[in-house]
Amino acid sequence: MVAQRALHRPPGLLLLMPFCLLHLGASGQPNEEAASVQGVRGSSVELACGSQPAPSVVFWSFTPLGSLIPRPVAVTNGAESKVEAGASALGTVSLRNSSLVLGELREGARGHFLCQALHEAGGQLRTTYSHFSLTVLVPVSKPQMRLSEPSPVEGTFVVATCAVREGTEPVIFAWQHQAPRGPGETLMGVTERLFQLDPVKRMHLGWYMCSAHNAVNRLSSDEVFLDVIYGPDDPVITVEPPYFTEEGFGATEKEEVTLSCRAASNPPSDYVWLRDHTQVHTGPTYTIASASRAHTGLYTCLAHNSRLHTRTQTAVQLTIYYPPEGQPSCAVIPTFGAVTLVCIWPGGLPAAQLQWEGPQGTGPAALSNVTWSHAANQLANSSVFTCTGQHPALALLAFCRITLWEPLRRPTCRTMATAEDQFVMLSCEWPGGEPPALLSWLDGQQQPLGSSSSSLAVHVLQAQEDLAGREFICRGTHPLRVPDPHCRLQLEAPQLAVAEPWVSVLEGEEAWLACALLGGMPPAQLLWLGPQHLPVEPGPSGFMLHHEGAQLRLGIQAAHPAQHGGTYHCVAHNPLGNSSQSVQLEVLRYPAPPNVTISSLTYGRHRREVQLQWAIRGPGNLTGFLVQRRASVPGAGAGAWETAAGDIEPESRTRRLGGLDPGVLYAFRVLALNHHTTGHPSEMKIPADPPFSAYPAVLGAAGTGMVVATVASLLVFQYAARHPETFPCLGQLLAPMEQSHPHRDSMEGPEAQAGIETPFTIPASDPAQESMDVPVNVTITVTATP
Repeated sequence: MVAQRALHRPPGLLLLMPFCLLHLGASGQPNEEAASVQGVRGSSVELACGSQPAPSVVFWSFTPLGSLIPRPVAVTNGAESKVEAGASALGTVSLRNSSLVLGELREGARGHFLCQALHEAGGQLRTTYSHFSLTVLVPVSKPQMRLSEPSPVEGTFVVATCAVREGTEPVIFAWQHQAPRGPGETLMGVTERLFQLDPVKRMHLGWYMCSAHNAVNRLSSDEVFLDVIYGPDDPVITVEPPYFTEEGFGATEKEEVTLSCRAASNPPSDYVWLRDHTQVHTGPTYTIASASRAHTGLYTCLAHNSRLHTRTQTAVQLTIYYPPEGQPSCAVIPTFGAVTLVCIWPGGLPAAQLQWEGPQGTGPAALSNVTWSHAANQLANSSVFTCTGQHPALALLAFCRITLWEPLRRPTCRTMATAEDQFVMLSCEWPGGEPPALLSWLDGQQQPLGSSSSSLAVHVLQAQEDLAGREFICRGTHPLRVPDPHCRLQLEAPQLAVAEPWVSVLEGEEAWLACALLGGMPPAQLLWLGPQHLPVEPGPSGFMLHHEGAQLRLGIQAAHPAQHGGTYHCVAHNPLGNSSQSVQLEVLRYPAPPNVTISSLTYGRHRREVQLQWAIRGPGNLTGFLVQRRASVPGAGAGAWETAAGDIEPESRTRRLGGLDPGVLYAFRVLALNHHTTGHPSEMKIPADPPFSAYPAVLGAAGTGMVVATVASLLVFQYAARHPETFPCLGQLLAPMEQSHPHRDSMEGPEAQAGIETPFTIPASDPAQESMDVPVNVTITVTATP
């Protein structure tokens, strides 16, 4: 009862409850439980208060390390709880039932926690105690690595330090090394925060990184580069292309020679080249673009380390040799009934030794120039002759080969026009062969035209009409070909033929006109001229041109009578004349579709749409319908016709049209379509209001009474009309209505007889100029008494 009364006091008094609980132990012996708990700074820990059933009152207290005075933390009686404001030094403190939850754990939570719980059992109060020793672990911070000397000289020593700002001991360290051009490696056996390289070597150059870990986490430092200073070593000289002599290196005159010097050093060495103790270049590579005898000498490479101010050097001898330029040159000179082989390789010191070899064996030898003659009838096709050249400056022999073979097939004659058809060029070609074939042009009387030439012969003639029909011959000669082959060509004016002189298509279809070149030398140019005698060009006008060999086809897309109909001319032209053939293109219109009449046109609900029905009259083909409407605001003139619906199927006879303005008076008409041909528009009609319809429920309830009332009313009206003296007032009302009946009957047409309301319209010759009358609304009220 004491505990219950205490829980009803203000929260500040709850903190006094544990001191009272200490004196309640007289009713039962207190039980104590002890536990050791670890937590990580920043995380959460939950301390459970014993394993007994839910206590009546729970009080948590905390005793820091090195202190004997407990501090209140939190208290709860199950219904309400209180956390001491000073408990925030431990972290985020909350109670979950009787358990104490410490979130965002802080290092100040190291110490002892005590849970005192009051239980009621058998009418007695007993107290249990739970002791917790909380250890807060701190993760290691990111290691910071430092080198005692970031750029040590090879042979000295370096100490690397890896430091962490915080972290629960023990903290273990590890080291890694990454060479600039190699894989990373872990330095085995090094687990301390200090790492020493003594002596430091060039192999130690690279990136270093340390990592630290404890029971909570592992982190690695940023990479630090250890730049070991060393060198230069003795330089190594290489020469490209590599040519070794007894004295050193050799090269051929006018050859590009590259001398390269490399000396291991950090930082990289500075290089200086000397030739016979005179500086000629700076840098690791010295290139002689065109070597000459003046470049012969002793070349020394000096390597210098700018950081250590040390230098080394190496020297080599370079000798320039100058054999004849290039390679031996082989040629064959055709003569009458024989061939002469010539091998030339001039220059060089000394002169090159040349010698011929052929299918029959070794031939003559000489310095720089050697010739060898053979009779043509002793040579076979594909005979190979080799000229071998030797020179002291060359380690390998130099060769040139020549294969005698006759050209394939026969000469080929062609002709073409040049310089705006002012000249005709005769061209004869017989490629291949060794030696090349000789070609010459002859006229019809076998008289030569110009001189002979190898492989290709060209002769130009002035363009004249008298050239038509003349024949020209190209004759080829080769030592291995007997008799001499030839080709002929005959000049002629162009000739044309058309596929069809008359082409007829329907409007909108595609038409094709074709003409073919039957002859003509030189080859003629083909073009089409349109009905206006202008060249036809492909483009947006619908024309297409297709070249198919000697044919030129003209395509016309979506043919139109006015744009495309007429006479087209196919023209061929070459320097010797012209030829022309005409083709008549007829573009026919589709037959007119049948006429259309509107059978019904009524407004829909709220006069925002209409229901249109129509019928066709008379024969004819059709591919669809077009509905037009015209708006006329009261007081203004009639508007222009606009399309209300298009692409209507030919089977359709009805259409619902929406998007109307109730305040605008509309007129509609229907047109039949047969492809591109539009039929005569139907009569213009104005939509009528829909027939009146009562609600079915009212009609069903009052149907019988209305029938009786209607019959009675009609009998009364009929009697009053026949006997006006009996009902004077009613008779006067009915008399004007009878006078209006004849006029109304004269206004009714076929539509009125069919039960369709048709407003009065004034006929006009042009539908676009028809006027519209405003319809007259007549309201008839019938009162029926059931």
